[in-house]
Amino acid sequence: MVYKAADFPEKPPAMQPQIISGISETPKRTTRAMAAMVVLWLAAVLALGPCGGAAHAQSAAKPGVPRSVPEAAPQAVPGFWDPRRRPDRPDLSRLTVIRFLTETDYPPFNFTGPDGNPAGFNVDLARMLCDEIKVTCTIQMRRFETLLDAIASNRGDAIIASLAVTPQMRARVDFTDPYYRAPARFVSRRDAVMPEIRPEYVEGKKVGVIAGSSHEAYLKALFTDVELHAFPNDDALRSALRRGEVDFIFGDAISLAFWINGTDSGDCCAFAGGPFVESRYFGEGIGIAVRKGNDLLRQSLNWALFRLWEKGRYTDLWLRYFSVSPF
Repeated sequence: MVYKAADFPEKPPAMQPQIISGISETPKRTTRAMAAMVVLWLAAVLALGPCGGAAHAQSAAKPGVPRSVPEAAPQAVPGFWDPRRRPDRPDLSRLTVIRFLTETDYPPFNFTGPDGNPAGFNVDLARMLCDEIKVTCTIQMRRFETLLDAIASNRGDAIIASLAVTPQMRARVDFTDPYYRAPARFVSRRDAVMPEIRPEYVEGKKVGVIAGSSHEAYLKALFTDVELHAFPNDDALRSALRRGEVDFIFGDAISLAFWINGTDSGDCCAFAGGPFVESRYFGEGIGIAVRKGNDLLRQSLNWALFRLWEKGRYTDLWLRYFSVSPF
């Protein structure tokens, strides 16, 4: 996934790996969904109804899987919270309002809905947090590059816009605990799916990756015996897999999940093996940003995030937006 640097350069054109040119470069922000996938996703989400609908891991099915393909295992829903580390309940009575800021155009995480109001995974999560804390909230959409300045000048209290937790960003804002991560995964054609992938299992295999990405750096460091094929963009990478020119592709699991579940994939492919989450290559995760020193709000959001996960509401929300789990 592509992350914005702390000085907010221009937006990347499409979903890309987290770190553009290797592990030493400043991490940037999360992936941009491709238009065709987003249209399909939006139709599915609208059909499911409002936040909190009945969605369960045991019944989550993969749309479009041919009848000849065996039934997929129950979807893996990530857990980013340790039940043994329950946050203390802060003094929520000291909070009177939370002014959330988010981005205008980053589906499915945040975008303008058909009614003109903010919508998306981040927006729904913000509303659930407000409900859990029992506090009045507002959600304002702004251009991504203006978000940090807005919170620094007290035009908002919290940024929920898929901001990557990085040392550079920590110097400007404080973060809650991560509420999702951007893992990396392998994808193969459906007739060649492997339940587990280790370096020795794919020795000599042709693996496609985006040139100059953190995913390429990871493969060069740890999968030294694969035949690496670098591609300039996602379209070229995925087309190579569809045509059988490579055995696997390796990249951002969230963008790949939307591709697998969309029409562009032609139902050709599926995840192989599990997620790779090494923070050195794939980031520390995504958190909600608050002004430096605003410990009350940060702790309150951490408490509410844990409660939503504990009650199963986070899981329901996740399944509404990710019918093919990136994990």
